[in-house]
Formats: sequence, structure tokens, C-alpha cells
Amino acid sequence: MRKLIFFFLLLFSVSVLKAQELNCLVTVNYNQVQGSNTQVFKTLEKSLSEFVNQTKWTNNEVKPEERIDCAFTIIITSRDANNFNATLQVQSTRPVFGSTYATPVLNLKDNDFNFKYNEFDPLIYNKNAYDSNLVSTIVFYANIVLGADGDTFKRNGGEASFKEAENVMLQAQQSGIASWQNVVGKQNRFLLIDSFLSPKLSAYRTASYTYHRRGLDEFSLNNGIAKQNMEEAVISLESIYNRTVGNYLIRVFFDAKADEIVNMYSDNSTSRNKNRLLEIVKKISPNNNSKWKDIK
Repeated sequence: MRKLIFFFLLLFSVSVLKAQELNCLVTVNYNQVQGSNTQVFKTLEKSLSEFVNQTKWTNNEVKPEERIDCAFTIIITSRDANNFNATLQVQSTRPVFGSTYATPVLNLKDNDFNFKYNEFDPLIYNKNAYDSNLVSTIVFYANIVLGADGDTFKRNGGEASFKEAENVMLQAQQSGIASWQNVVGKQNRFLLIDSFLSPKLSAYRTASYTYHRRGLDEFSLNNGIAKQNMEEAVISLESIYNRTVGNYLIRVFFDAKADEIVNMYSDNSTSRNKNRLLEIVKKISPNNNSKWKDIK
């Protein structure tokens, strides 16, 4: 009996050491689809949740409390038999050292998530072959979440996951679906991963590391230096804006961080770089000008 108990304890300890990386809330919203069998959506939601949360995405050993909190929200806009048109929102957060605060890392919106699905279809990913737009898109964004999170803890710490996302994109291009193609002026999956891995835009990933690891994580130790590092990270984004006006990564950053940046000055405090930061964010993220006006 003792040997049996030891065996199960050993299995449990191994499962803890090898826990999956994502703690993902998957939601399938079908309110816009009228007169349709709703069970298929519930099955899809359950299957996707199991797929995302039970897949071992990397070779890293991850404790349960180290899993990345994220959410995939799928809004079905129309359905024709087993063909679905949808949007996908991908959000992720990461904890801040020395606090109970979770900072937003990603807040992405994909408006071109169209796929085929038959109820109870197995969700299987083969990294060497394209199977379906449903699986490829979910795997792609799972790796984007992992990559973006990794970059916040270590310089270019998300490289391996971004490379995996790139591989998904390359395999999926054979589908002919526009979201995987290099379409001029289109902010799609191709452009997203191409931007993350572009040497010309590497300042973005450096800024992400500085903002989180040398900024937010240092706040409990020295909030003055931490705020200065965060400001310098944001200001540095002007360099990639100047390389490609309307750069996708600029939008990625501020879709996640605009509110947080405003809140950084909610106490009306002054700092050496405050005015410079305000000048820069108004220039590179004018869509958020209604928020920037709250920085006094």
C-alpha cells in the first residue's frame, strides 16, 4: 500500500513540475447567431479550453502558480452549416513583483477569424503540416501569448515561442487565407509575427522588457527609478514609429498599456520625462488622445 501511495505522490509531483504553461479562459459567444443549434458552440468552447490549457507548449518546467493568465474570446458573427465567421480577442496579463497587481501584456483583436468545425472534431496540431484555420489560429495566438510574456521577464525571452508562431504562419499560408498572407497595409497575423521578429523593430521587445522588468517589477523597491525606466521604455517606441508610420506593434503596445500609463500619473506627480512622454504618445498613438488628456 505504501508503494502504491508513493507511486501516486510521484505522479502528482511530476505533473506539478511539468504543468502546462497557460491558464486560459476560453469563451465562445454565439449571441449574434439566431435559430442555430447551440450545443455545437458549447462543445467547441469546451474542446478549445481543454486544447489550450492541456497542451504542453514549451519544454520549460512550469509550476501551476506560474501559468500565464490569459483569455481567448471568440464571438461568432455568422454560421453557414459547418462554416463559421468570428472575431477573436486575445488578452493576457502577468504578475508584478512585490504586489498583487497583474499588468496587461496583450489585448489583441482579430476580426478575420473564419473557420470550419464539425462538432466533436478532434483538435490536433501538427507543426509540420497545416490542418485547419481553427487549430492554426489558436496555436498561433497561444505562442504569441507565450512570446510576449517571455519578453517581459528576459531580453528576447519569447524568441522560441515567436519562432513557433512564425512556423504556424508559414504552414498556414498554403491555405490561401488572407490573414496569413503578406498583404500591404493589412494588420493581420502575418504582419504581427513578422513585426515581432523583425530586427528593424527590435526596439519594441527591448522596450517591453525595460517597461516590465526594470519598471513595474522595481516599483516596490524604488518607484522613482522604476517610473523613469517605464517612461524611457515608452519614449523609445518613437524609434520604431519613425521607421514605419502606423507600425502594428505601436498599436499592440498601447492597446494593452494606454490605461496603465495614464494611471501612472493619477497622483499628478511630476518626473523628468513626463512632458517628453506625453509629447511622444500623442504623436505615435493619436487614437488614444482622449486618454492622454488625463495626464496632467
